[in-house]
Amino acid sequence: MIARKAFKKVKELAHWLVKTEPENYSYYDLVRLGRDRWNGVRNFRALKYLKAMLPGDQVFVYHTGKEKAIVGVAEVFSMPYPDPETGDPKLVVVDLIPRYLLSRTISLKEIKQNFHFKDWQLVLEPRLSVMPVKPEYWKLVLELAGAGFLKNS
Repeated sequence: MIARKAFKKVKELAHWLVKTEPENYSYYDLVRLGRDRWNGVRNFRALKYLKAMLPGDQVFVYHTGKEKAIVGVAEVFSMPYPDPETGDPKLVVVDLIPRYLLSRTISLKEIKQNFHFKDWQLVLEPRLSVMPVKPEYWKLVLELAGAGFLKNS
């Protein structure tokens, strides 16, 4: 693991949310692989957020499609770098490693029904695939999940 203290001098470690279609790639695929490249982001704003990620940052993994829920937590393992599959230096990726499954998923419906989340980009900009998570939202999601987690199997 990369030393967090070195990065804290540059920037406080942040929290993020990334979205994925579980039929194509799920949190469980990340667990199976142990480390993988987070790629396929094309939206300018989402790319801006991806470029701001640093090793050690924590990431909620959100399943889109029929599930529409936060299912697990990953960690940024690399600095952003150009996507080697595209040849376009504007398209960046980061490597993620799985950390833990939430003991219960937190659905988008539950988030939308909770007034504490009314200003979250997840509610306001549902098509954005990468976004920051304010510390208070991070804490509340973990509380809603029972502050528990399941070890990745």
